[in-house]
Amino acid sequence: MDRLKILFLLFFLLLSGTSNAQIIIALLFGDALNTEKIEFGVTGGLNRSNFNEYNDSEGLNNFNVGLYFHLMLSENSFISTGALLKSNVGATGMPTYTTDDAGFDALFREATLTTKVNVIYLPVMFQQRIRNRIVLEGGVQPGIRTRVFDYFDLESNGGNLEFTKNVSNDFTRLDFGFVGGMGYKLKNDLKSMSVGILYYQGIVDVKKNTDAIVNNSSLNIYLRIPIGSGSAKPAKD
Repeated sequence: MDRLKILFLLFFLLLSGTSNAQIIIALLFGDALNTEKIEFGVTGGLNRSNFNEYNDSEGLNNFNVGLYFHLMLSENSFISTGALLKSNVGATGMPTYTTDDAGFDALFREATLTTKVNVIYLPVMFQQRIRNRIVLEGGVQPGIRTRVFDYFDLESNGGNLEFTKNVSNDFTRLDFGFVGGMGYKLKNDLKSMSVGILYYQGIVDVKKNTDAIVNNSSLNIYLRIPIGSGSAKPAKD
């Protein structure tokens, strides 16, 4: 199991890139952050996001990486929080729009538009564990938007032509919604790896300058890996 943890941690670091120094710091000080009542670790996985069918949009697949804290309230009840430091939402499959450049508009008229919204999400959930293995959780998830890019993608003459445009000013800085789901711990220990699924539904209209209401939503399949063990002991059935 230790080798498996190391492989997944290396994988998450590769995904996050050098900009996420917070994760590296967390790996170095994980033992100190874990206590009998606090479980700390790295989380990451695949999420499929959408704009709730805005403008004929389709789901967009992304990876996310972050940190989590489980704060014990009682034997099987926790507050689950943390930060998704590298997380994208958005959608694809949308028609392109016109710009002030007639030549550009003519070239990319038949292109496909993909919008990627970079957001740091800060979930706060109540978590209940059943027989130490089954995890049920739900709560709220505010988010802070960093950057947004539109990708114009055109297949032409057997090749691929792409143009990227920064459209951050077209989106609100803050997002907010509700999140919930369930998971399963791979071992019967209080602090052990777990897998699960979470669904997020935003309630903020995040796109400016449009009459349509655009909400972020995403389905996240995650893996959580505790860092360090503190002085926790295996849980009892």
